[in-house]
Amino acid sequence: MIKRTNNRQANELREIKITRNYTKYAEGSVLVEFGNTQVLCNVSVEESLPPFLKGKNQGWLTAEYSMLPRATHTRTKRDGVVGKVNSRAQEISRLIGRSLRACVDLELLGPRQLVVDCDVIQADGGTRTASITGSFIALHDAINGLLDSGKISKNPIKHFLAAISVGVYDGEALLDLDYIEDSNCSMDMNLVMLDNLSIVEIQGTAEKTALDRATTNRLIDLAEVGVSQLINLQRRALKI
Repeated sequence: MIKRTNNRQANELREIKITRNYTKYAEGSVLVEFGNTQVLCNVSVEESLPPFLKGKNQGWLTAEYSMLPRATHTRTKRDGVVGKVNSRAQEISRLIGRSLRACVDLELLGPRQLVVDCDVIQADGGTRTASITGSFIALHDAINGLLDSGKISKNPIKHFLAAISVGVYDGEALLDLDYIEDSNCSMDMNLVMLDNLSIVEIQGTAEKTALDRATTNRLIDLAEVGVSQLINLQRRALKI
């Protein structure tokens, strides 16, 4: 049996901490911590729409993801200094946006846009899954603000949503990979799921050996365990 950090079991999440209302000005703000991974998730409400939605009777939700320069072991230069778009950050931004749109009825938002900002303060694996899980709570708070102010009359959130990583390390299926596990596993996957365990997105890569169907199914089952626990933690944080 593999010995994991903090003596975690193979099917055990890292310690999860959720701090709501972390910043003062954002309509929804959450600091989410998955072990040593820390992500600040802010949701802003903009009373306007992107040009491609002008004249349409619906709202929009988009996301931006980035890492602070010293979120990792060595300093990373800011995009503005490098002078080009970080392709990894762009891909994760799109993932977060797609994931959150899957749990929201955009027509009920009215003609406004929700912008989700995920800034990684400290990275130790699973930054994209932590971003999605934390952003949902910030989104929930921002939408409650719209309801309380009378700007919308019906809650557009259709489902709770969370994300988790799984992988195969030394032949064993593991839940919620930290950096050491993620960088050494033979296969890793990120899964985004609704509260009914429907899958919104799967991202998976075999690093060393191809993955058979039985192992894939085992990893998905393991992800369901993790997502169910995360959604319970979200409900507890929101006092639902």
